[in-house]
Amino acid sequence: MNNDSRQMDVQALGVTKVFGEGVHAIEIFKDLSFVIRRGERIAIVGASGAGKSTLLHIVGTLDEPTSGKVLYGGEDVFLRSEPELAQFRNRHIGFVFQFHYLLPEFDALENVMMPGLIAGMSRKDVEAEALSLLEMLGLTHRLKHRIGELSGGEQQRVSVARALLLRPSIFLADEPSGNLDSRTGRTLHELLVRLNEEIGLTMVIVTHNSDLASRMHRVLRLVDGQLREERNGG
Repeated sequence: MNNDSRQMDVQALGVTKVFGEGVHAIEIFKDLSFVIRRGERIAIVGASGAGKSTLLHIVGTLDEPTSGKVLYGGEDVFLRSEPELAQFRNRHIGFVFQFHYLLPEFDALENVMMPGLIAGMSRKDVEAEALSLLEMLGLTHRLKHRIGELSGGEQQRVSVARALLLRPSIFLADEPSGNLDSRTGRTLHELLVRLNEEIGLTMVIVTHNSDLASRMHRVLRLVDGQLREERNGG
């Protein structure tokens, strides 16, 4: 799996998010501007309730900012129609949620294949790519196991493979090791760094885990609605 020429810089310009209206309005963050460069791995950290997941959802086009722009390769993606935006998201953004959202009625291989089948790709090509990813993630012995038969760490690796199937421009993860024991979590952290280094995958990860944050190139802390960059060795 080689680095993809579709990878692009992502830029947020003056992004503000407000929930509610009038006296009930709650401003989560205001006038945030930052750049995610191709090949970077970035951690977003901060206290619970600070708006980290909301920010990640906006970067991932799952939620629209109240004001401001999110540019992918210079294009304001929120100017697209909802069907066009959904297609863009499926093709360019790989998302791993804290609670995997895998389909329990399907096995590991079928779960990984799902985005490709939804995109209308041939089953043969999708299966070949899914098999390659699951092999890279050390899951060839679990291909035909249903989700309930997999450990938490195995389920998380399946969700990572699913997110990578269409070779996204950017990989976003929300607390990817939040439900894992420390040993399995460290293994996942090492895997994410390896994916970044070996295939040049751009990644932004929301985390409370200091070990994972320390492995990123940059750490952005969300405090009082503002992002502050912290020094990090990567």
